[in-house]
Amino acid sequence: MPSSSETRAQVARESERRRRLAPPAVAGGVLYLLSGIVVAATANGAPSVGLLQGLAPALRGEPRPAESPRAPEVRYLSHHAFALISGSVIAAIAIGALVLILLLLVDAARFRRPETWSAARPLVLAGGISLALVSVAHQVVGSIEAHKFAVGHDFTSHAVDNALSKATPYQVLAYPALIAGLAMAAGTIATSLAAMRVGLLTRWMGILGVFTGVLTFLPLGGVTLQVVPAFWMVMAGILFGGRWPNGDPPAWAAGEARPWPTQAQMREAREQARAREPALSTSAGGDAAGGGDVAPAPTRPSASGSSRRRRKRGARR
Repeated sequence: MPSSSETRAQVARESERRRRLAPPAVAGGVLYLLSGIVVAATANGAPSVGLLQGLAPALRGEPRPAESPRAPEVRYLSHHAFALISGSVIAAIAIGALVLILLLLVDAARFRRPETWSAARPLVLAGGISLALVSVAHQVVGSIEAHKFAVGHDFTSHAVDNALSKATPYQVLAYPALIAGLAMAAGTIATSLAAMRVGLLTRWMGILGVFTGVLTFLPLGGVTLQVVPAFWMVMAGILFGGRWPNGDPPAWAAGEARPWPTQAQMREAREQARAREPALSTSAGGDAAGGGDVAPAPTRPSASGSSRRRRKRGARR
């Protein structure tokens, strides 16, 4: 167990790291959402091929047309390569900010609870850096393949498939991307749960961190669900900057674990509070009843009664 001086030194180091990391964390959340908007807006502008358009060559008796109906889509991606690569670079910068946030949380959680999963830190570090690099590399490869298609002479469906997903560079990047995404997701989930367990993050922030880990690996829902990781990073920046509503969680200043009460503990506390209420009301009622046994204060005789008695004595005389 760390001594009081070690705890104070750790809290001071964490405070300095939090102060420096607050602006990059907020900026990382904004950039993560911005990258999703840029990529989604560019991709949504690509020409789409409907069912009838896709079947048109076959209906004309051309099972293997010289130009695939999807050729305009590849040319569009080639012409908008800069926007797509820019979006991936912005996302990589945001992932870098996310890595810094998670490293601070996992270090603080391990100090307060040494039995925290030790693999969380290397997973976050290696997975985050690899994921950022692979995402940019994947977009660069896609742009190169689309450009080769656009300036080439083969516009068949096979060439379209190669340009979009089946070329050799795509296959080479597939496994590193999978491993990096899994590592980053596992590290993010483990760190969020560990920070919540020792009281560094509130319950809803810990749960939101778990969803952040899942969505960085599986970008479901497009730009809509990318709001979740972006929001989590912004709120982490607010927490690090000391702007958290109702103050920071106590575990930050204490330098030790301050777990949040469980549902059972909260229920037990409510039951104890309800049990004390009848006792207090009974005590108050007893005091009120006991007050009726106290003798009333003597009353002074009225002046009119005393004057009447003096007049009667004078009449007898």
